[in-house]
Amino acid sequence: MTTPPATSAFDSLQLDAVRDQEALRLAYALPGDAAVRKQMTELTEQTRQLIACSSLVLVASTDAEGNCDVSPRGGPAGFVTVLDARTVAIPDATGNKRLDTLQNVIATGRAGLLFVIPGRTTTLRVNGRACVSTRPELLSQLTAVGKPPASALVVGIEEVYPHCPKALLRSAAWKPEQWLPADAQPTSAEVTLAQLRMPELTIADIERAEADSLKYRYE
Repeated sequence: MTTPPATSAFDSLQLDAVRDQEALRLAYALPGDAAVRKQMTELTEQTRQLIACSSLVLVASTDAEGNCDVSPRGGPAGFVTVLDARTVAIPDATGNKRLDTLQNVIATGRAGLLFVIPGRTTTLRVNGRACVSTRPELLSQLTAVGKPPASALVVGIEEVYPHCPKALLRSAAWKPEQWLPADAQPTSAEVTLAQLRMPELTIADIERAEADSLKYRYE
């Protein structure tokens, strides 16, 4: 006897989900003029400065079947290089070597970026064409993460949009007095151990592996 697939809340909610853009628009007021006008197709001096201040960028991509992924990239402020007003390059620092983002970019030639600046409530959205480059003369410029990377994610800008600060203000992301205590969440090692589902491993094993990974993070 075949076991039927498990259902989730999504299975129920999608039955009467919004089906088209017209129906969606009816639930909202129209955007203000400024919200439309501030979208540009290239960087200004001010948005270049935002990128130079950012030490964290979230990279959105999809594969050829439309499966989505968002992955963080971090480094010292300015680790993302502005090559010109319509091109930025992100060094691919050593990570888990799954290459999810890079493989998606190769498949679709598209990526979306969200630049975050610690302590600031402004974020910057950049979307456009994308490619993966291993050109030596480019990689030699991208040493902010310790050494030239194996590759770089290059984004040809089609949309630049500075977001208003509401999301970060609501989240109190930069207000330590409103942060949850450290013991309110499972540790990184606890989460990883549960995900791996390998009974022979212990928390101590995972913690040692994480410590080694951070120690040799540039290799």
